[in-house]
Amino acid sequence: MNRRQPFILGLIACALAMGVALYFQYIEGLEPCPLCVFQRISVMALGAIFLVAALHGPGPVGRRIYGALLSITTLTGIVIAGRHLWLQYATHEELECGPGLDYMLEIMPLHEVLADVFKGTGDCAEIVWTFLGISIPGWTLVGLLFALWLSIWLLLKPANT
Repeated sequence: MNRRQPFILGLIACALAMGVALYFQYIEGLEPCPLCVFQRISVMALGAIFLVAALHGPGPVGRRIYGALLSITTLTGIVIAGRHLWLQYATHEELECGPGLDYMLEIMPLHEVLADVFKGTGDCAEIVWTFLGISIPGWTLVGLLFALWLSIWLLLKPANT
């Protein structure tokens, strides 16, 4: 595998994930909840890092730097997807639907928006689509776990391979 191939593979996976997200939003009419938007941001950030790394074609030290950046970004996405899954599947009180993310960003400071988003709303707890019994944030988590595996492999891969 050459120096660019793992990064191109990650970039393609991120592009496919975003393509699926946009298909669900614009073709199927599924509006993303605030946590979905943050998961998309994490996937786009991963894609940006994969793109820069693919263009750069780093050597062993650069590969490890990109691997670390990808690991941190992926872990952030995993936390967001995990929280979303918890809201969907854990037994908890009925959550009320909240305002949209755009509205919250207009009227509230960013730290309050983030706090409210992670508290969760009924929008985030609703399961609107499943495949093999796994919801959209569950599939996002599967993709992020793949990205984590790839980023750790890049980080720990011996210099001579």
